[in-house]
Amino acid sequence: MAENQQNQTALGNVAARTLANATKTVPMLSTISPRWLVHLMHWLPVEAGIYRVNKAKDPSAIEVDCSAKDERELPATFVDYEEWGREYVLNAVNTVVDVHTRVSDLYSSPHNQIKEQLRLTIEVVKERQESELINNKEYGLLNNVVDSQKVKSRTGAPTPDDLDELLAKVWKEPAFFLAHPKAIAAFGRECTRRGVPPPTVSLFGTQFLTWRGVPLIPTDKLRVTNGKTNILLLRVGESRQGVVGLYQPNLPGQQTMGLSVRFMGINHKAIASYLVSLYCSLAVLTDDAIAVLENVSVGNYYDYK
Repeated sequence: MAENQQNQTALGNVAARTLANATKTVPMLSTISPRWLVHLMHWLPVEAGIYRVNKAKDPSAIEVDCSAKDERELPATFVDYEEWGREYVLNAVNTVVDVHTRVSDLYSSPHNQIKEQLRLTIEVVKERQESELINNKEYGLLNNVVDSQKVKSRTGAPTPDDLDELLAKVWKEPAFFLAHPKAIAAFGRECTRRGVPPPTVSLFGTQFLTWRGVPLIPTDKLRVTNGKTNILLLRVGESRQGVVGLYQPNLPGQQTMGLSVRFMGINHKAIASYLVSLYCSLAVLTDDAIAVLENVSVGNYYDYK
C-alpha cells in the first residue's frame, strides 16, 4: 500500500522545466552607481585636448570712481592678464574588451554577448571617470582646493554650522554639496538632534536632502577612511566662473560624450578585441568655486529618550 502511495501520478517539476524557457536578465553589476556628479557638472568640449584658464592679473589694481558733481579727473586704468594661464590636458581611461568569436556567434540569444560585454565595461569606465574627477592627483576636486577654502569640522560630525561655513566660502551661486552617503546620513542625524530636519528636493526623479536650499549629492567616490571623510561644495559653470568638466568631441566610434568604442580586429585565436576609451578632465576656474569640509566623522550616533 505504501509503495502505491509513493508512485508518481503527474509530471514533476524538474522534468517539466526541460520544456520551459527561463526569462533571463542582462548581467547585473553591483558597482554601478548613479554618478550624479557627472550629471550635474557643466561639460565643455575642448579642441586638441587642451583647455587653458586665463585670469585678470592683480584685480585690486583696477581703479574706478563714482562721479560726483564736479570736474574731478577720472581714473585711468586697464585690466592686465597673467602671461600664462594653467592648461588642463584631457586624461584617458582605457581598456580592451576581448570576446571569443565562438562565444559571440553561438551564445548571443536572447542577449548579445558583445553588447553586454561592452555595456558592463563602459559602466566600469564611467565609474572610474567619476572617481578621477574627485581624486585625481592633478585635476581632481580634492586636490584643487586652496588652503583658504578648507574648513575643519568643529566637533568631528558634520553639523549645520559646518555646512554654513562652506556656504560662506562658496557664497556666489553655490550649486551642490558632494558627500559620501554615510556623511549625508551623519549630517541628517545632527540635524535631527538639533530639531532642524533638512527638507528634500526632487532632481532627476530622486529625492535629495538639502541645506539652505542647496542639495546634498551622494557619491561613493569620496572615500571613508578610518571613519573620516570630506564634504565638498561646488559652484559650476563657465559663465559663473565655477567648476567645469572637459571632454573631447567628435571621437571616432563615439558612443556618448567623450567615450568611444573601436573594433581592433580578430587575432589568430579567433578573439575579437574592442578598444574602449574615455577622455575627460576638470577645471576649477576660480579659487572660490570650491570648498571642502575636512575630517568629517561618520560614526556618531545618539540615543533619543
